[in-house]
Amino acid sequence: MRPCPSTGLLRGLLFALAVLFFAPAFAEPAAVRPISVSSRQITSFHIGSDETRFGPLEFVGGLEMSAATRAFGGVSAMRFLSPGGDFLAVTDTGYWLFASIVRDARGKPAGLEQVRMQPMVDAAGNAYPEKGEMDAESLAVRNGEAIVGFERRHRISRFRIEPQGMKGPTGDIDFLVPAYELRQNRGFETVAFAPVSGPLRGALVVVAEKSIDSQGNIFAAVTDGPRKGVFTVRRHGGFDITDGAFLPGGDLLLLERSYTIMSGVRMRLRRIAGDSMAEGALVDGPVLFQADMAYQIDNMEALDVWRRADGATMVSMMSDDNQSFLQRNLYLEFVLHED
Repeated sequence: MRPCPSTGLLRGLLFALAVLFFAPAFAEPAAVRPISVSSRQITSFHIGSDETRFGPLEFVGGLEMSAATRAFGGVSAMRFLSPGGDFLAVTDTGYWLFASIVRDARGKPAGLEQVRMQPMVDAAGNAYPEKGEMDAESLAVRNGEAIVGFERRHRISRFRIEPQGMKGPTGDIDFLVPAYELRQNRGFETVAFAPVSGPLRGALVVVAEKSIDSQGNIFAAVTDGPRKGVFTVRRHGGFDITDGAFLPGGDLLLLERSYTIMSGVRMRLRRIAGDSMAEGALVDGPVLFQADMAYQIDNMEALDVWRRADGATMVSMMSDDNQSFLQRNLYLEFVLHED
C-alpha cells in the first residue's frame, strides 16, 4: 500500500524540524572509540511493494541503523576500502567512521561490525572546536589516502588512512573554482577519482552542492590531468548534488536531493558522460532513477560504486540523519544494470 499524502507531509515536516533543530556539534577527545550499532534489514525499497526493479536499478537490500551514542550518524560521504565490505565514511560533525558490512547467506546486507569512530584533528593533532572547521561533506580514497572536502571553511584536504588512529591533514588540494563563488553551506559535496582507463585518466573531480554561476549552473572542476579546468553541471528540477562516484567505464553518477514542505525529501541519480567533463563545459545527463517518501529513503547524502565478485556494478547509498531521532541512518544497495 502506498502511503497517503498526509503521511508524506508529516514525514516532510519532521524532516524540516530535524534539519533546523537537531544538528549539534560535538567536542570529544580525539580517540578511536568502538561503537555498537543495531541494524534492521530493509527488504522492500518501495514501501508496501515487493518490486525490486526500478529502471536500471535492482534493489538488493538495506539497513536501518542506530546506536546509543549520538555521535553515530550524520554521514555525508562513504567509500569502500574493500568491495562491499570494509568502508570509510565522514560525518558533517567532523568524525571518521570505519566499519564493515555483514551479509546474510543470500549476500544481502545484514548489519555492521567493527564500527569505530574518531573525531577529526588538525595538523597539530587537536580536535576542531567548532562545526564550521570540521564540516566534512565529501570523500575520495586511493592508494591509502583519503581526500576530504569541507564546506563553510572551504578546502579539500589529504589524509593518510590509518584505521587505528587518523592524524591531521598532510596538505590541501587546489580545487580551481574561485573561493568567492562557493556558498557557505553549499560547497563541495563530491570529490571522486575517475578511472585511470577512462577519458579523465584518473583525475580528481570536485562538484559543489549548490554553488552556482550567473546562469544557475553548479560549479565543478577536473583538478588535474589532460582535461583540467573548471566546468559546470546543469541544475534543474530543484535538486541539489549531495555526492558522486565514477562508474567503471568513466561516467560520473551523481546523487541528488530535493526537499519541500509539501513533497518532503526526494532523491535521484543522474549520469554524466565522462568525456563531457572538461574546462568550460556545461554538462548534463539522464536521470536513472528518482524516489520520494513512498520509498525507503531519508536525507540521502553518501554514494559509492563498486564491483561485486560476480562482476555486477553495485551502487550503495547512505543517509545523513542530521543527528536527529526524527530521521534515520540508512544504507541502501542496488545492482546497476547496463542493458
